[in-house]
Amino acid sequence: MRRLLPFLLFGALAAVPLFADAFTLSLVARGMIFALAAVSLGFILGQGALVSFGHAAVMGIGAYAVGILMEEGGRDALVSFPVAMAAAGLFALATGAVSLKTRGVYFIMITLAFGQMAFFVAQSLSAYGGDDGLTLAARSTVAGQRWLKDPKIFHFTVLGLLVATVLTCHVLAASPFGRVLAAGKENERRLRALGVDPYPYRLLAFTIAGALAGLSGALYANLAEFVSPAYLSWHRSGELIVMVVAGGAGTVLGPVIGALGVVLVEEGLSRLTEHWRILFGPLLVLLVLSRGGLSALFGRRRDG
Repeated sequence: MRRLLPFLLFGALAAVPLFADAFTLSLVARGMIFALAAVSLGFILGQGALVSFGHAAVMGIGAYAVGILMEEGGRDALVSFPVAMAAAGLFALATGAVSLKTRGVYFIMITLAFGQMAFFVAQSLSAYGGDDGLTLAARSTVAGQRWLKDPKIFHFTVLGLLVATVLTCHVLAASPFGRVLAAGKENERRLRALGVDPYPYRLLAFTIAGALAGLSGALYANLAEFVSPAYLSWHRSGELIVMVVAGGAGTVLGPVIGALGVVLVEEGLSRLTEHWRILFGPLLVLLVLSRGGLSALFGRRRDG
């Protein structure tokens, strides 16, 4: 069952446009976009025990890169998406170079501080909406064509990028690079005794995760056709951590299952009552206590 899970999961997502209406397509696309960000966070959290409370900031920077470029006339995704990834990756590289000098709760707090700095910078961008956010004129074009305007094409674009991200993180986790990260998490002192400094490996992993989160931000800006400073808030970073833990930290597919599950459960409960968080909280507690999240339902073997 465990080996079939990726095919069942992505096969089901590929089949959604066959029966879904426009609202359901948008909801599933939102879940897949958050899944992409959660996979990138799950990679550094699972491989390196790096609990970043500023991951939403890099996602938001990717979204703002698309919004600002579009405001200045740059509408093509072939340009704006790489720029979004580069901007988010550079922010992750700069902040990671400082944050990774610390460990544990200090790392959590310093990533939270950098994330809030980015949040307040976004609020101060009065030329691009400030507190009110920035409304995009339309979705990005691809080679001059408005393909992303079609909900089904947008759905398959997000799905393709999600699959590519999962494969990338899986390959990195199984490579010598990923094994050094895992070894540093298990016993950093022994790794240093072997002559390996884990710092550059962690910094590269942090930068890659930031760039991938920037890609998710670029997609989210296109889905909502709106960019807001709230995208960069620590609340959103907390939601991403919840998605990773709910799906199963330490696995590649866990964050995908967690993100889709959280988005769909949130939508379902919010239709039942406006106080849906009272019901959502105990569900999260049960998932955390299960020590493996939703992915544990399909077996305990690690897949990444």
